[in-house]
Amino acid sequence: MKEKIQYSQLANLFRYPKEDYLTRVNDCANMLKEKYPEAYKELLPFVDVVNQKELFEIEEIFGRTFHIQAICYLDIGYVLFAEDYKRGEFLVNMKEEQRKANNDCGEELADNLPNVLKLMSILEDQEFLEELSSRIIAPALEKMLEEFDVSRMQLKTKIMKKKQKVIIQENLENKNIFQHAIAATLLVIQKDFKVEKYEGREVKPDVLSSFLPNCSTCSVHEDEKKASTEKINA
Repeated sequence: MKEKIQYSQLANLFRYPKEDYLTRVNDCANMLKEKYPEAYKELLPFVDVVNQKELFEIEEIFGRTFHIQAICYLDIGYVLFAEDYKRGEFLVNMKEEQRKANNDCGEELADNLPNVLKLMSILEDQEFLEELSSRIIAPALEKMLEEFDVSRMQLKTKIMKKKQKVIIQENLENKNIFQHAIAATLLVIQKDFKVEKYEGREVKPDVLSSFLPNCSTCSVHEDEKKASTEKINA
């Protein structure tokens, strides 16, 4: 089986920055430049900042983007379902898929974005990969990008000011650079799987029904089933 290296390299953008982080970022950028020029252009502001900063500064930006008073989160289940019970079901099933693929998730959850992207790189089931990418990963990335909207971030800061005495995110230089990494990743998936913007798209047949029970993206099918039942009982 040949690894789909683009996803494993994109995954490296979202792993906690360590000594080799600069190398990983530049390797990913070079791959995008060759295979995904549009995504490469989107990633460039991110690459420029990473190449100019010290490691501790990148760690600080990473932490304040995804962990401390986070702009958004890397756990896909939380992004899609928040505290709804569906998140738990999704996580259980994602953990099983990671186990079957023998993908070591380390200390992070099975639905953590870099772990999911790594899973995409080694999945053998093309049909499952396409459904996972178009119905789960792409919508999640879109929702993550929405959190970087200026007005939404200002609202978050305002709420934090009321609840906490210290607002860590204020005046943080380059706090938005990871939105470029997220957007570049979305562009790659859109190109590879011909995914359009999720909102308003017709949901495909429920191939993931066993993987995502009661998933909100399956609502079209649930409505159809309900309508059919009501018609029969009428």
